[in-house]
This record gives sequence, C-alpha cells and structure tokens, in this order.
Amino acid sequence: MVFNVLGLVLQFQAVFLLLPCVVSGIYREHEGFSFLIVALACAAAGTLLRRIKTQNKQIYAREGLVIVALAWIVLSFTGAVPFVLSREIPSFTNAFFETVSGFTTTGASILIEVDEMSKCCLFWRSFTHWVGGMGVIVFIVAILPMTGGQNMHLIRAESPGPSVGKLVPKARESARILYIIYLALTVLQILLLLAAGMPLFDAVTIAFGSAGTGGFAVRSSGVASYTPLMQMIIALFVILFGINFNFYFYLRGKHKKDAFKISEVRWYLTIIAASVAIITWNIRGLYQHIGDALHHALFQVASIMTTTGFASADFNLWPVLSKSVLILLMFIGACAGSTGGGLKVSRVLILFKSIRKEIEHIIHPRSVRAVMMDGRSVPQEMADGVKTYLATYAVLFAVSCVLVAGFEMTDFETVFTSVAATINNIGPGIGGVGPMANYAWLSLPSKWVLIFDMLAGRLELYPMLILLTPELWRQK
Repeated sequence: MVFNVLGLVLQFQAVFLLLPCVVSGIYREHEGFSFLIVALACAAAGTLLRRIKTQNKQIYAREGLVIVALAWIVLSFTGAVPFVLSREIPSFTNAFFETVSGFTTTGASILIEVDEMSKCCLFWRSFTHWVGGMGVIVFIVAILPMTGGQNMHLIRAESPGPSVGKLVPKARESARILYIIYLALTVLQILLLLAAGMPLFDAVTIAFGSAGTGGFAVRSSGVASYTPLMQMIIALFVILFGINFNFYFYLRGKHKKDAFKISEVRWYLTIIAASVAIITWNIRGLYQHIGDALHHALFQVASIMTTTGFASADFNLWPVLSKSVLILLMFIGACAGSTGGGLKVSRVLILFKSIRKEIEHIIHPRSVRAVMMDGRSVPQEMADGVKTYLATYAVLFAVSCVLVAGFEMTDFETVFTSVAATINNIGPGIGGVGPMANYAWLSLPSKWVLIFDMLAGRLELYPMLILLTPELWRQK
C-alpha cells in the first residue's frame, strides 16, 4: 500500500514538473528540458508502482506516517534533479537542500545570485512552496478518491498542529474545502499585487511563497526592492495564511460567530500586535519617520511569526530586544491548521494552561481543574501529547545544535538560529544566516542535518523520526 500511494505521488509530481516546462516555453529557455526529462521518469516510475497489487487497502496511523515521510523525501529528491541536470545548481546536496527548503516552505537558500537563474527554475522554487504549504497528500486526497477509508490518517500526518479534524464528515470533502480556500486566497493576492503594479511573474511567485509561508523570492534583494504598498499586501496575506483554516470555514458557513470564538486566532493576532508595538518602539531611532519603523516592524513580525521568511530590512542590524522578540516568534510560529510552521500558537496556549493547572493543583491539592480551550476541556491525551511533542522537539533541537556546532567554526548565534530557522521552517536566521546572507557557506554535514530538521519540522517530527525506528522495519 505504501508503494502504491508513492506511485500516485510520483504521478502528481510528473504533472507538477510540467508547469516549469510551460514557463520555459514562454521565456524560450532550454532549462525546461531538464524538467521534462524528470517528469517523464516520474510518470513511468509512478505507473509501475501503481501496478503493485495490494489486498490490504486500509491506511492506519503507522502507514500514514510512513507514507507521508517517504512521499516528501521522494518529492524533494525528484524535484532536485532538474536543478542538477540544468546545471543551475550543480551540487546535488545544494539542489536537495534548496528543494527540501521549498517543499517544506522553509525558504532557506544556498543561492547567492537569484537574479541569474532561469525563469522556469525560479518558478519551480516558488511553486514548491505552494505545493508544500497545504501538503501534496492533502491535494491528492482532495482530487482523487483514494482507496481505503482511513485517508484522515494521511491528512493528520501531513497537516501542522496538535489536532487535525474533519471540517465535514468525509476526508476528501475536507481536503477539497481546504484547497478551495487556499487557492482563492492565492488568486486574490496575485490580483492585488498586480493592481499595485508588480510584474506578473513576480506577483505569481511571491503569492506562491506567501501562500505556503515559504519565503523564496525571485530577486537577489528579496522583497526589499518592492514598494511599501506591495510589501504591506504581502504582510497582510502571510498573516491570513498563518491563521487556522477552520476560521475561514466558519466564516463561509452558518457559524460565523464561532470563527471569532477560536482563542488560538485571537492570541495569534494579539501576539502580532504586541510584537509590532515593542519592535517599533525599539527601532524608532534607526529610521527618520516612525511610520517607516512601524512598516518594517509589521512586515518582519508578520514574516517571522508566520515562518514565511521574507525580509524588507536587515533585521540582523536591529537592537538586541528586537532580535530577541523575533527569535521568540520563530518558536511560537503560526496557528495549527495553517500553512505556517513553528510550535504553533495552540500548543503554546495548551502548555501555559497546563503549567497554570499544575501550579493551582499544588496550591489546592484537592481541586479538580481541566485545561480549557474555546469553552471546552482539552482531553488529557492531547495535553500529554503536547508535552511529549515539546520534549521531543527540545531533544532534536539540542542534538542538531551540537552537530552543527561540531561541523562549523562559527558563533553560537549563527548555530542556534540556523537550527531554529530550519526546524521551524522560517528560512533566515541571525548572524551568518541572516536575512542578507544564506546557507551556501555551510559544510555538507551541516546541510544534511538542517535538511532533516526542515523535513522533521514541516511534518511535525514523528513521520521523520519513525523512519529511524528499527522496530518499524522489523515488523511484518
């Protein structure tokens, strides 16, 4: 069953790879042939895997985790090959790093001069953000009625957040609704950017990066060369894509009042507002007008909080307080059920409510209190799951920092934020991996550690970690 679904993933990848071929035809670039070759290979391999007969068509939690982890590795591998064949990125490690960064919507790049790349390769980099933002498995479930009645295990394994439930009774219908909302917001952003005067190619690719909260730009200057109006449109939409998509589902139905009862969304917007106020006050002396300080503070808070990674200014030069706030936002991240990364606001809320519950229990040992979210008690299993997730996250983060520090002769700030920026799917960090730098200078071992971190962070740790479990491969 695993190989059967992977074959389906490869068939969809073949279709995805045809899009940069179209772009190369429009701009008359020979690099498009590399994408065509890989597309044909993916189609052939996918067709062979789909012919594998399977009697047990049920997908359970374990199979869901394995399928999703392997699917993302296969997508990244096949997506990297055109870069190598076209010689746009000759090194496979660098090409794989760039592609993983694209699909996981991290936005960490090894490219120095983005302007020198062909249009079809630039399009592919940004399109991987759009595919990875909502998830390719969710896309497949939305398009095709997959075999077996356990498709929700696939959606849960791929979707970010502590809990992913059905918006409607059928998993396929839930996936379809998510992608309709996703596509509608993307198209709306493209239209607004075009109305603001942005070129069509830039508008499409920037919208892909915003939708997936990825951060790849098509100019070496990032988004700094765009007008303030264009930057504010980008900031607005990355905030919208960082909101729990259940919010939009409620808005479009009969339960509009329920949308504004989601405490995660309220806290998400509150944290953004508070962070913007603090940073604006802290950097006011660096700009001639307070409006400029507010503009850059809002853009960077929106970009970092949603783990998008676009940069309108070099926040590496900002005061320590502002950089500290941005680092804190890297870990908090966006909402569950959004395209953003990080720990997720809901997990942070459950953690603080659990801490408060424990303190109150110490003061009043006989009291019985529950952790409440949105007027309902949080199941103890979910609260324990959040604690376990955070412990696993901390261990992986610490091990990654030690490994990168052992491979690189650099400062702690660079090591710490490079791991934070990749495991939280943000992209730019501080120091040697700041917004005006990149990851090209890192050694090959460090890049592979960060590649694993990007995949683990996007897939909520467990799908990648389960692949390293010997018991999984010994079971029949």
